Amino acid sequence: MPDSVAEKSVLAKFALIIVCLGSIIGPLGMASVNIAIPDMAADLHANAKMVSWLPTLFILSSVVFMLPAGKLADNYGRKRIYSYGLALNAFSSLMCGVSGSMEWVLFWRFVQGLASSMIFATGIAIITSVTPSHKRGAALGMASACIYIGLTIAPAVGGWLTELWGWRSVFLFQVPIVIALLVLIKMRLSGEWKNDDKTKFDWWGTGIFALFASSLVYGLSILPQILGVGMLVLSAASLGMFVLHQSRSRKPLIRVQMFRDSRVFSMSLSTSLLMYASNFPLVFLISLYLQYVKGFTPSHAGQIILLQALSMAILAPISGKLADKLEARLISTLGCVIVGIGLAVLSMISTETSILYIAISLLLIGIGFGLFSTPNNNAIMGAVKPDEVGVASASLNLSRTIGNLFGMSLVNLMVHFYIGDAQFSAEQNPALIETFDMALMMSLSFVLVASVLSALRGKSGA
Repeated sequence: MPDSVAEKSVLAKFALIIVCLGSIIGPLGMASVNIAIPDMAADLHANAKMVSWLPTLFILSSVVFMLPAGKLADNYGRKRIYSYGLALNAFSSLMCGVSGSMEWVLFWRFVQGLASSMIFATGIAIITSVTPSHKRGAALGMASACIYIGLTIAPAVGGWLTELWGWRSVFLFQVPIVIALLVLIKMRLSGEWKNDDKTKFDWWGTGIFALFASSLVYGLSILPQILGVGMLVLSAASLGMFVLHQSRSRKPLIRVQMFRDSRVFSMSLSTSLLMYASNFPLVFLISLYLQYVKGFTPSHAGQIILLQALSMAILAPISGKLADKLEARLISTLGCVIVGIGLAVLSMISTETSILYIAISLLLIGIGFGLFSTPNNNAIMGAVKPDEVGVASASLNLSRTIGNLFGMSLVNLMVHFYIGDAQFSAEQNPALIETFDMALMMSLSFVLVASVLSALRGKSGA
């Protein structure tokens, strides 16, 4: 028995290492691209509309495939789907790096989003499957910290690579790293985690959900046209159809009753969605502001942006340990409030704003998010049955990606309204500032609602 316990402990630690490495690589590849956008746009002659689709298509794909990936992981093995996601990420990164037009880059970024859904829908489920419940908060905190470490170094890495070897290197550098991680998984991570009984895959549910996400993004991008309004109506209708279909399906992608069974689960997911909707567009816009308005190099801009993610990385494991001892609701709500303060400070930005002022704002936002994320994730994963951790993990990441998608889609709409088909240049700086101001007001409103939901969710286990 001691040997068995010791082996399980070693396996849990190694699984955590594998997931943490993947959690660094994914955000590193995603966020480093934001710094390379100006160089990429100039090289491929892309206008503002096309540039704004670069992060949006990635997130759209992640949203569409997140629940299917979680369901497949429960059926066929979480390690298997995780490994397939890593391999697809490496291949799509390679194709982005050799693409000759923005259209092809956008296509392969969509494929990268699919790969991301396979990685993040299964990573937390793997940790939850092998980690004792009394240590889960600390383990999830480590995984969250690694995500933030990836986000921390991404702007700097993206800036340095872009200046040294051009924007293509931002995609290509990921390939050998991912291959090395796949070899490590093959050699050292034994075992597989899946449900004993396979359930039939819900193709209808997948299609309806894809229709919801796609029509939402496209509808927001072409408002106020009549077609845009029609697409948003279609999106709302398809979301209703999806909920109805899942509630009646014998083998759903996600058991809708999970949301009714646990107030903590449903409200924590809602809080997560709003917080990520407030935060994701920020890095995209700050990168444009620093390079176009302030005239900074990609590496200099990256070094400033990393302050936010660095503070997240430091606070995430600390808040994870606190979540094992204290009520998650209190820590998460405090984090929401601090993020709101940081956004309120940043909302005063102008063309003359000092870098110190911007740095302090980003630091506050990072501290708040570091306090919020891990306790919130722990509350979500602790509110479901053991045989549903794959779907719960996918739901957690789905709330994050839908939040990212919704926030970025609204910013897309703002970019289209204020800048339109023009290419980014000094002449567009006033329009860029207006876009930035409007986006910050949107983010602040999301955080205020999230703070209320977080405070009202109830105690974990309720």
